[in-house]
Amino acid sequence: MNMITLLFAGTLALYSCDSADNGGRQQARVEEKEAPVVQAPEFNADTAYALIAKQVAYGPRVPNTPAHYATGEWIIKKLREYGAEVEVQNFQMRTYDGKMLNLRNIIASYNPGAANRVLLASHWDTRPFADKDEQDPKTPSDGANDGASGVGVMLEIARTIHQAEKKPGIGVDMIFFDGEDYGQPDDSGLPYQDNTWCLGSQYWSKNKHNPNYRANYGILLDMVGAEGAKFAREGTSMQYAKEIVGKVWKAGNRIGYSDYFKYVNAPAITDDHSYVNAWGNIRMIDIIEYNMNNPDDYFGPYHHRHSDNMDVISKNTLKAVGQTLLHVLYNE
Repeated sequence: MNMITLLFAGTLALYSCDSADNGGRQQARVEEKEAPVVQAPEFNADTAYALIAKQVAYGPRVPNTPAHYATGEWIIKKLREYGAEVEVQNFQMRTYDGKMLNLRNIIASYNPGAANRVLLASHWDTRPFADKDEQDPKTPSDGANDGASGVGVMLEIARTIHQAEKKPGIGVDMIFFDGEDYGQPDDSGLPYQDNTWCLGSQYWSKNKHNPNYRANYGILLDMVGAEGAKFAREGTSMQYAKEIVGKVWKAGNRIGYSDYFKYVNAPAITDDHSYVNAWGNIRMIDIIEYNMNNPDDYFGPYHHRHSDNMDVISKNTLKAVGQTLLHVLYNE
């Protein structure tokens, strides 16, 4: 859809006459106007939902499995179909229990020549075991919300930008991180090890696909599709990129999604943005579900459980996140 300028930049000076008590002097009165607002294209939640369902249909995307490989090939194909310049970063990393994983980060770029860039990211793998579930904790779940939802939203943003008559005035990059969810479980029986989660973002933050790559800021999506999800201001995001949290939360509230983007602070967590911030030196925030009613299980009752399937996915939540991100991108 066309971008429409709704408001004009600048300020409007208004003048009023004072009373006779102050000699009738005329004083300028400045009324601040909000910054211009550009109408972003519509985010299609139905398509995003279908993109999530397609990933789930491959089966759990556990590294070193056929389903994982096939899903990666599909993501690459869709991104090229959506007009992106795609680069695949193949690498190996060892897990907490000694397994060697064959991994790949998938990087897509739009308007690659633009100096001003925004980075979107999500992980596309699934956890190898549903270790929070009381039944079959050693087998993986579908990972519909934890993994597939962020990928589905990003792919739909890619499709929307590709098909839109007007493009964002910036460069947009997307990284689909691998190996995020292979972290050490609490009951592994092994001594605790640092940095067992987020293997793809660890690798990329130290080995960027372009050594000189920079972005103005980044936005990570993790578990962004569940019915009734609430997104609080996560602690690591607030530490490294408080103003970006403010920008995104203001955008979500401004266009009608205040039920999702809550002005509530949440604890800091380790997620892909942790390494992009600390090692990659790019300010990145995390949009991630925070269950405010149960801080002991604040990622939701389906987190790392077999109930993380398509039944928990809500098109309303996908719309809230996707439309907010498009609004941010088109108003840079």
